[in-house]
Amino acid sequence: MRAIAIGMLTFFSLFLTAAGARSAERWAELPAFPAMPAPRVSGMADVDDIKMYYAEYGEGDPILFIHGGLGNTGVWGHQIAEFARDHLVIVADSRGHGRSTRSQQPFGYDLMTSDYVALLDFLKIDKVTLVGWSDGGIIGIDMAMRYPEKLTRVIAQAANVTTDGVKPDVLSSKTFNDYITVAGEQYRKLSPTPNEYEAFVNQISQMWATQPNWTATELGKITLPVTLAIGDHDEAVKLDHTEMMANKIPGAKLVILKDASHFAMLQDPAGYNAMIRGAMTGR
Repeated sequence: MRAIAIGMLTFFSLFLTAAGARSAERWAELPAFPAMPAPRVSGMADVDDIKMYYAEYGEGDPILFIHGGLGNTGVWGHQIAEFARDHLVIVADSRGHGRSTRSQQPFGYDLMTSDYVALLDFLKIDKVTLVGWSDGGIIGIDMAMRYPEKLTRVIAQAANVTTDGVKPDVLSSKTFNDYITVAGEQYRKLSPTPNEYEAFVNQISQMWATQPNWTATELGKITLPVTLAIGDHDEAVKLDHTEMMANKIPGAKLVILKDASHFAMLQDPAGYNAMIRGAMTGR
C-alpha cells in the first residue's frame, strides 16, 4: 500500500506540475492593459466627420502606433514607455473606438486610413514609422498602398489582407473572448457614447464581413520597407496567410513572435519592442 501511495503522490505531483506549466503559457493569457504614462500633449482632432482622440509622447523621429479592432490606445502602454525615450510617439483611438466619436458613415479601411492621414496633417507631421496591430496593421498596409509619402516604413502585426486570412474558429478562443470582454468594459469607460457598444460592434462587423480584400497585384505595388509579424500561437490570423503576404509584398520581412498570440505586445513587451527596433534598423 505504501508503494501504491507513493506512486499516486508522484503521479499527482507530475500532473499538477504539467497543469501548472500549461496554465502559465503566456500566449494563453490576456495580460491587463498597462498603465499609460502622462502624455506630452493630447486632445481631440477634427478629422473627416469625427472627433479623434490623440496623444503624443517624447521627442525624435515619429512613430505612429495604431491599435486593433474594438481596442484603444491603452494597449500600447509598454511600447510608449520604451519608444518615448528616443522618439516622438503618436497614438490615437480609431473612429468609434476609445474616446473617438463615430458617424453613421459605414466603416471601411479606406475611411479609417484617411482618418489617420488627416490626423498626421492636423499634427503637422510629414512622415512616420507606422506600427499597427490587427486592424491597425491593415490600416498600415492600406496607407502603404495609397499614401506612401506619409510613411518611412510599416510594421504590421497580426494583419490580414483578405477575409479568408482570419481563422474561422477565432471566437472559440478564451483569450480572444477575454479581449472582447475587456474591450467592452473599456468602451463603456472611455467612449462619449458609453451605452452604444453593441451598435458600434454591429457597425464595424459589417466592414469585417467583406474587408479587406486586396489582390496580389495591389500588394506587389508597395515600395516601402514592410515587416510582417505574427505570434506563433495567434488565435485570429493564419500563419500561412501572413507568409503569403510576405511573398507578395516586395522585400517584406516576416517575423514569428515566439510563445505569443494575437496579443503579443501585452504578453511579451520586451520581445515585441525588440522586434520593432530590429525592423527600424534593418536587422
